[in-house]
Amino acid sequence: MVENGHVSAIRQMTYQPAGHRAAAVETMTFERLRELNDGGTQRADFHVLAVIDSGSGSVTVDFLHHPLKERSAVWVPPGAVHRWDDIAEVAGHLVLFVPTAPVTHATRELVASPDLAAHWSIPDTDWPFVDTARNHLLLEASAPPGDFSTELPGILLSALITRLRPPHAEARSTHPVFRLFRSSVEAHFREHHDAGYYARALGYAPRTLSRAVQQATGRTAKAYIVERIVLEAKRLLAHDRLSAARCADTLGFPDASNFSVFFRKATGERPGAWQATVAGE
Repeated sequence: MVENGHVSAIRQMTYQPAGHRAAAVETMTFERLRELNDGGTQRADFHVLAVIDSGSGSVTVDFLHHPLKERSAVWVPPGAVHRWDDIAEVAGHLVLFVPTAPVTHATRELVASPDLAAHWSIPDTDWPFVDTARNHLLLEASAPPGDFSTELPGILLSALITRLRPPHAEARSTHPVFRLFRSSVEAHFREHHDAGYYARALGYAPRTLSRAVQQATGRTAKAYIVERIVLEAKRLLAHDRLSAARCADTLGFPDASNFSVFFRKATGERPGAWQATVAGE
C-alpha cells in the first residue's frame, strides 16, 4: 500500500510498497481508495493510473475538473495536485508506480512526458485488451511473496499503458521537434520564459519551432510556456502556500509585482485572490 496513515493526514504522499517488498508497481481498488480518501488535496511522488469499470464521479487534477464515467482512464503524474472529489459510485482499479517502473522505451517516454493526459475515454474496441492487460497485472501483483517477480509487474504495466493509448502518445511520437521543446521547457521554464530561448537552445528557427508546437498542441510556443509556468505557480500557491514574492523568486520573475501582473494576465485573478479562493474550496 502507498500510504503513511490516513490520506487526510497525507498531503505529500511517498511511495511505500506493502510489506516493504521491492515492488515498483502496486494496485488498489476504488473501494480501498474510498476507505483512505477524505476528499482533501493530495500530491504524490509516484504515478496513479486508474481504470474505471463502472459508475460515475469526478476528480480534479491540477485544478481542472474531470467527470468520471465507465470505461475511462485517469492518469495523475508525480507532483500533480489532485483531489478525488466524488468516487462513491466508481468501481475499478488504480495502479500506483514509480517513474522507472515501465520497461519498454516507448512507455518510459510516455511516463516521462511533462503534460500527461489526465482523463480519457477508452473506446469499446480497445476495452477487451485493456481489461485483459489490467487483470493480468492484478493477478501478478497478488502473487504470494515467495512467488513474487520484480520484473513481471513492470512488463505488464508497460502492456497496460500501451493498450490504454493515452492521448498524449500520438503527439509525442509524431512531433519530434515538439518532443524536444517540451522536454527543454520542463527543464528550464523556471529560468527562461521566452520562446526564442528554446529555439536557439534547440537549434531551430523560431518559425519552425512555433509550427511544430502549433501542430502538436494547437497553441503557440509562447502560450505553451505560459501555461506551464501558470500551472507551477498554481501548485506553489495552492499546495505549498507560497506568497507571490516566493513564487516570483522560485519561477524566475524579477519581483512579486512582475509575477502578479503575469499571473493576472494569464488567469484573470491576482495570485493572492486565487490562492484564497482555492483555500476556501
